[in-house]
Amino acid sequence: MHTSSDGGPALFRLVRHWARQWAPDVVERFAADAPPTWTVPNLFVIQAIDGTASDEVTVADVARQLGIDRSVASRMTTEAARDGFVTRSTSTRDARRAVLTLTDEARAFLAASQAHQRQAFEALVGHWPAEDRERFAGYLSRLAGEVLG
Repeated sequence: MHTSSDGGPALFRLVRHWARQWAPDVVERFAADAPPTWTVPNLFVIQAIDGTASDEVTVADVARQLGIDRSVASRMTTEAARDGFVTRSTSTRDARRAVLTLTDEARAFLAASQAHQRQAFEALVGHWPAEDRERFAGYLSRLAGEVLG
C-alpha cells in the first residue's frame, strides 16, 4: 500500500524523467516531416507563451515559465521569432515592453506536441480502467491549474 507521503518522491521522479524525455521525443518524431526550426528550445518558448495566462506575454513571463534567467529567455524568444514562431509587438500598457504572440506555425508545433503528450499519457495508463484514467487526468489537470495558474 502506498501513502500520500509516497506521492512527492514519485512525482519528482516522473518530472525528472519527462523533463528530459518529452520535448526531444516530439522533435524527433516530427523531424522528418517538419522544418529544421522545430527544435527543443523553440518548443519550450512556444509552450511557455501558451502557458502564460496574461493577455500580454513578455520575455519576463517566458523566463518565469521556464525557470531561466531573463537574458537567456530573451535569446530564446529572439531565435523563436527569427524562426517564425513568435511575433513581437509593442505593449499597449508600456511602450518599452515587447509582447510575444504565437504564429500559425507555432500553433501547429504546439498541436503536434500536445498530440504526442496525449499519446504518451495513453501509453502510460491506457491499461488502467477508464474511470481511473479519467480521475488521474482530472487530478493532474487540477494540480497543474493550481500550481501554474
